[in-house]
Amino acid sequence: MERRPRETSLRSRGRRGNAEARQRAVLDAALEVFLAKGFAAARLDDIAARAGVAKGTIYLYFRDKEHLFQALLREAVGPVITRVEGLLPSFAGSTGDLLHMIAELMDREILQTRRKDLLRLIIAEGPRFPWLSEFYWREVVSRGLAIIRAVGARAVARGEFASDALERFPQLLPAPMLVAVIWGALFDRFDKLDTRALLDAHVDILVRGLARRDS
Repeated sequence: MERRPRETSLRSRGRRGNAEARQRAVLDAALEVFLAKGFAAARLDDIAARAGVAKGTIYLYFRDKEHLFQALLREAVGPVITRVEGLLPSFAGSTGDLLHMIAELMDREILQTRRKDLLRLIIAEGPRFPWLSEFYWREVVSRGLAIIRAVGARAVARGEFASDALERFPQLLPAPMLVAVIWGALFDRFDKLDTRALLDAHVDILVRGLARRDS
C-alpha cells in the first residue's frame, strides 16, 4: 500500500523528535560526567551509559569527546552572551543601570546555575588543554569583553565616565564573578557568599570610581 503524505510527514517528525531527544540526553549526560570527572577523565562510554544510549549513538551527533564538550559549552553559555549583546542597542538608561542589569543577568544565568561549574571546570582544565581555553575565548570571553568595551565607550561618549578604564580593561567587570566561582568551590561552606550583593557592590564602586566628578 502506498504511504500517504501525511503519514510520511508524521513519521518523519517522530524520527526527528526521537533524534533530538537522544541528542538532548547525550548533552545532559555529558554535563553530569564532565562535571563529576573533569574533561580528561570523562569517557564517552560513561556518557553513553548515563544517557541510556549506545556509544555509537554519540558519534551520530558529535565527532569526538572534544566536539561534544564544545557543543555543551556553546549551548550552555552562548545564549547568555547573546542576551547581553541584545541589551545594548535599545537600552536608554544610565550606564550604572546597564551595568547593574548585566550583573544581575550574570548572577542569575551563571552563578545561580550549573554554568558556574562549567566555568570552574574550564579554569581547572584550560591550562592542560589549550584548545579548550581557545574555544572558550572565541565563543564566550572575546564576545563578553567586546560588550563591556562598548559599554565603557558609551559611558565616556555620554559624559558619564571621565575615565576610559572600563574600555581599556573590560576585565574589571567580570572579575568578581570569577572570585565568586572560586570562592563557591573552596569556601562557601564556611562563609556563604551573596553573589548578587557582591556584583552590585562591585558595580557601585566601579561606577563611582569612573564617574565624572561633576556628575
